[in-house]
Amino acid sequence: MRDLNITLVQADQIWENVQANLDHYQSLLTDIDTTDLIVLPEMFQTAFSMNTSLAETMDGKSISWLKKMASEKDCAFYTSLMISEDDTFYNRGVFVFPSGEVKTYDKRKTFGLAKENDFFTAGKKEQIVSWKGWNIQLQICYDLRFPEIVRNRIEENGEPAYDLIVYVANWPEKRSAHWNALLKARAIENQSFVVGVNRVGMDANNFTYSGNAQIVDALGNVTSLPVKKEAVQSHVINKAGLNSIREMLPFLSDR
Repeated sequence: MRDLNITLVQADQIWENVQANLDHYQSLLTDIDTTDLIVLPEMFQTAFSMNTSLAETMDGKSISWLKKMASEKDCAFYTSLMISEDDTFYNRGVFVFPSGEVKTYDKRKTFGLAKENDFFTAGKKEQIVSWKGWNIQLQICYDLRFPEIVRNRIEENGEPAYDLIVYVANWPEKRSAHWNALLKARAIENQSFVVGVNRVGMDANNFTYSGNAQIVDALGNVTSLPVKKEAVQSHVINKAGLNSIREMLPFLSDR
């Protein structure tokens, strides 16, 4: 059972400027040489905009950049961006493997308060990807408020469905208490590691973001990045330790 090295990128985002954001991430990741998974915030190259004229296709510039970076860094990436497909727009999570393969997850809970549902079509199914011996449940921002869509369960093989949930977000500072509480709850109730990566700075709608990027283990212990400033940190999570917790506290089988 191998460990997983995860790099959390808590970045400021340049409003609706794709190239400027790509260049910024490139500079933030300069010193990352060895990791398994790099996580960038939601709508990583535009910030949380409803301007669907910025939507790209799955063979567009931003996906190509992610594939290039995944190949160069020899690791996977997870983030989200606006995607246009069959005359429909999605806030789409993309898990990009170093091979160039891409698994997708369309955000299932669009954020009504920002009228995201007026612009983007909600996804209808979960996406669990397998990477380096870990099963990873992909999530995006507002999904965090809905525990029913990530209920972990024991599969027919006797193993839990997943070992890690990853949330990418543009989660405003004024609701950071909710972010912290809900990430911890998702980890404890699903006996899973949880990673939450949020942006910092201020967007064009004058919302401020404090980051609060973190990793939570299955007992609710939190490893956090510094708040209110950009940070890039790598942390290792341990599968053997997770399995020990599940054996000691067999709550999933009781579900």
